Amino acid sequence: MAATFLIVPEWQGSGSSRAMQLIDGADAIAGDLPAAVTRRVEVPLGAGESLGSGVARLSALRSVRDSVEIAVAAMTAPDARTDDDAAEPAIVVTIGGDCGVELAPISAALERAAQHGGTLAVLWLDAHADLGGPSEGVPGSFSGMVLRTLLGDGSELLVPEHPLPASQVVLAGVRSVDDDEEAYIAEAGIARVDVDALAEQGALVAALEATGATEVYVHVDLDVLDPAEIAAISFPEPFGVSVGVLAGAIQAVRRRFPLAGAGITQFAPSSPDAASDDLSAVLRVISALTRSL
Repeated sequence: MAATFLIVPEWQGSGSSRAMQLIDGADAIAGDLPAAVTRRVEVPLGAGESLGSGVARLSALRSVRDSVEIAVAAMTAPDARTDDDAAEPAIVVTIGGDCGVELAPISAALERAAQHGGTLAVLWLDAHADLGGPSEGVPGSFSGMVLRTLLGDGSELLVPEHPLPASQVVLAGVRSVDDDEEAYIAEAGIARVDVDALAEQGALVAALEATGATEVYVHVDLDVLDPAEIAAISFPEPFGVSVGVLAGAIQAVRRRFPLAGAGITQFAPSSPDAASDDLSAVLRVISALTRSL
C-alpha cells in the first residue's frame, strides 16, 4: 500500500490551553515523513468566529475543512499514482492538528466507498467519544463534537452532505464519556470496544465485520494511549492502551480490511524540542498504518 501524508496543523477546534502547540506537533511529525509524498494545508492563524453556531471558531474550522477537501480530492484522484503502486491512488494519512481535521477526509472516504459499491466503517480510536452537540450560550470547542457532526447531528455549517451512518462506526479505547454522550451512543446503537478488548484483536475485527464494512477508515486521537506512553497530549485520560497494543490492533484491522484512509490527531508537545520525547510513539503508529504487511 502506498501512502501519502497531508499535514493539517489546525488548532481552532481544540479547547485546550495547549491548542497552539498542535502546530508544533504537526510540524514535528512532518519532519520525519518523506517530503516527496507529503503535502501541507495552510491553516489561518486567526481564531475565527462562532457565527452563532454554538461552535467556537467555526469560520476558521469551515475554511480549513474546505481546503482539506480540495487537497484530499487531488491526492486521491485517479491520476494520483505513485512509483510504488501504479495501479491504485495512494491512501491519504491526515496528520493533525485537532480532531476537526477529519471532517473532509472521512466524508471523502465515505463517498469513494459508495461510488464503487463498498461500505466504509470508521474505527474511532480515542479516549473520548467526541459525540457532544453544539453549546447554547458559550460556544463549545469542536474537537468534542467531531464524530457527532460526521453522523449528521451538529452545526449545519459543518455537517456533511452525506452523513456517516451510526451503524458503520466502532468506538475503541473510549473511556471518558459524559451522560449525554452515553445516551446518544445507546440510542444510535454505536458499537464499542473497550481498552481491555483492544488487546484481543479478534474482538475489534469482529466489531468491524458486524458493520458490513468492505473497507475501514482509522481515526487515531493519540490520547487513546495511556499517559505513561505519551506526554504530548492535551487531555490525557488514565488507563489507556500501550503503543504496542494500539499498533497491533491497527495491523489486525489492516490484515482483514483494505484501509480507506487514516488520521492522527492531537499531538501537542510542550515545546518543539520536547516533541522528540514522544515522536517515536507517533511514528510507530504511522508505521502500523502504512507499512507493508
